[in-house]
Amino acid sequence: MEEERLKELYYQTFGKPAVCIEKIHGSGGGGRCYYRLTDADGFSVFGIKGTNAEEDLAFYNLSQIFQQRQFHTPKVFAISPDHMYYLQQDLGTTTLADYLKQHKATNGAYDNDAQTMLKRVISQLPRMQFEGASSEVYDNCYPVPQMDETSIMFDLNYFKYCFLKLKNIEFHEVRLEKDFRDLASDILKTDTNTFMYRDFQSRNVMIHNDEPYYIDYQGGRKGPLFYDVASFVWQASVNYPESLKQILIDEYLNSLKQFYDISHEDFNKQLRLLLLFRTLQVLGAYGYRGLWEKKQQFIDSIPQGLANIKSILDAGGLDHYPELRKAIIALTQLPTPIPQHGIRVMSFSYKKGIPSDTSGNGGGYIFDCRSSHNPGRYEQYKHLTGLDQPVIDFLEDDGEILTFLDSVYKLIDFHIQRYLERGFNDLFICFGCTGGQHRSVYCAQHVTEHIQQKFGISVHLYHRELGITNI
Repeated sequence: MEEERLKELYYQTFGKPAVCIEKIHGSGGGGRCYYRLTDADGFSVFGIKGTNAEEDLAFYNLSQIFQQRQFHTPKVFAISPDHMYYLQQDLGTTTLADYLKQHKATNGAYDNDAQTMLKRVISQLPRMQFEGASSEVYDNCYPVPQMDETSIMFDLNYFKYCFLKLKNIEFHEVRLEKDFRDLASDILKTDTNTFMYRDFQSRNVMIHNDEPYYIDYQGGRKGPLFYDVASFVWQASVNYPESLKQILIDEYLNSLKQFYDISHEDFNKQLRLLLLFRTLQVLGAYGYRGLWEKKQQFIDSIPQGLANIKSILDAGGLDHYPELRKAIIALTQLPTPIPQHGIRVMSFSYKKGIPSDTSGNGGGYIFDCRSSHNPGRYEQYKHLTGLDQPVIDFLEDDGEILTFLDSVYKLIDFHIQRYLERGFNDLFICFGCTGGQHRSVYCAQHVTEHIQQKFGISVHLYHRELGITNI
């Protein structure tokens, strides 16, 4: 039925039949189904079966407006009379998230191509925010034209009911409601006269002919200027190192200058507030899609989402919202779930104790990284981690850590190969250093990449002291 409706729409639009239609698995967002339709000349488009007629129509109308303004958005050629089917430019199936995975170095850092693409994407954001700000755009947004107190409270309650309650966190309903309303009031005092994409993140950017194209903007609305920056730079599933986050922020601010002038102090103040709001909204989504619907990709992102909210807590970003702060403290004190089976790699601090193996197997290794040169002794590295490029450069230029890992590789390669041959399914590999921040993190990350590339198997990685899990 779906295929026939799309073929009919294709013929009505282009005056010739589609000779091939294939379903694109795993590409649909929000329940949408994607197909590729190709004619006898090899021309192809995406055919989409939507789930909500109003949302589909919003996407179609906004696409026409954005094409007129020459934004990097897909052409939408036609939509069915019932607004449940539409034909869209074939941009391929490579998202920015896919692109980043392809351009991640063995040490866990993103290579120059990835960083260049990320800077290109975020530098194009201000133009969409300011040139997309018009009543013509807002009148076509779905489901509301602008962010107001009601829509903010909807997202905050999403976090309350779909995350706090599913995590069994105790809180005072009335006091939390007051904090939510205070937060909503503070958000509405920020700069809100621009188009807010609302879900500006790597899965909503397609890479086509080495150019970024933006999709899923129909939920955008008039709203806070820096919400999209928080959404993109702090996306939990990609977990950019702090040094790269700063590079992206600098790139954004440089591009913003042609539209808007703001001091660094005001920018940072507004960004912290909107990062808090965005993180709560995202945790609500992770709770609903992961904890409730049991979708693994959302479950896997929860630890980094919690790490993001803990960073906000530690920086004092919750001091004005006491009941919310109390609930977040309780959240961050919950034990981080660690996979019990498979190859598990962990970084840790000896000061906080050697990890225990809870699998019941007891097999594996604990490697002491403290014999190598410690970047934590130097002021410029104290606030960075083994995931940040300056620390990576320090360790690799020094070379001691590389000699250490050469010996580790020989030992664990033999062990993993024998385990695979004998059908064993559990191996625990830990790296410890003084603070669990630099050397152990670098080693755990490097070894994880080594195992994945050499054996083609998944590895459960946990940086214990950073609160970061990558499954």
